[in-house]
Amino acid sequence: MKNISTLIIFILMSVSLFAHEVRPAYFSVTQLNDSTYQVVWKIPALGTAIPKIYPVLPANWEIIDEQSNLLPGNLRRTYIVQINNGIEGNVLFFDGQNKTLIDVLVAIKKSNGVQYSAMIKPSNPRYLIPVTPDRFSVIKTYSQLGVEHILLGIDHLLFVLALLLLTKGFKMILKTITAFTIAHSITLSLAALGFVGLPAAPVEAVIALSIVFLAVELIHYMNGRQGLTARFPWIVAFTFGLLHGFGFARALVDLGLPQIDIPWALLFFNVGVELGQLAFVIITLGMIWLLRKINWPDWIKKVPPYAIGSLASFWMIERVLAFF
Repeated sequence: MKNISTLIIFILMSVSLFAHEVRPAYFSVTQLNDSTYQVVWKIPALGTAIPKIYPVLPANWEIIDEQSNLLPGNLRRTYIVQINNGIEGNVLFFDGQNKTLIDVLVAIKKSNGVQYSAMIKPSNPRYLIPVTPDRFSVIKTYSQLGVEHILLGIDHLLFVLALLLLTKGFKMILKTITAFTIAHSITLSLAALGFVGLPAAPVEAVIALSIVFLAVELIHYMNGRQGLTARFPWIVAFTFGLLHGFGFARALVDLGLPQIDIPWALLFFNVGVELGQLAFVIITLGMIWLLRKINWPDWIKKVPPYAIGSLASFWMIERVLAFF
């Protein structure tokens, strides 16, 4: 049992590191006046390891100032560029992106309120800045970001998995997942719009703690003792869902919201999160149903909660230490 638990934890940690590696990079262009623009290039980092992706600016973009900062989790470069003939019709190229799994979110904001958004894939690392912005591109881009964020958010998925293992009956599962969805949608919207906010580090640590709590509750349940979650799963889901919403909002704010289309971007990021979560729930419930057909030894049944709890405890310690 010890060896199996160790293997599961190792695999989950590897997946977690992979998820961090494929966070989108961010390239924004903001018009300051008729011919001057601020360009921000932000790329995710693993410690001091920086993916070798380099934005190639059009030839007529003259760099007049440049700054570079290595921040926790990403490298940020800021340029002031002069563009005399406008940006429409120019082509952006991301050298080296095709050798990675990293997407690039492009966000362009002009001084007259016109805004462009697009998600650039490694298979085609180019972006032609259109003459006319397309709201559908905002909807498509932020829906995709929402799906990717939840499916790569291992901590959020482990929380949902533990909830599903603790909740019995289709109606109660539906009620519980709905409560979690409503709760994180509330705080996601409020935090992304700047109405409420919590420091990122404590939020991430408490999210990990919420998974540890469910793992302990699951072990007690398997030992015949019904805790709060087994009796009232929707209350626990709603309470911790409020906290998880701050985690979603942090990811969205880090990526950037298009100022002219904030409602659409926020709405469809949340839609993407829910679609990804729904897909995970359906697949997981199917797997749980199939696995329950097998008469497993009791010690194997206890591997998932111990593995979930161990990994979440590791995250919690890691995130608490990050405070300092």
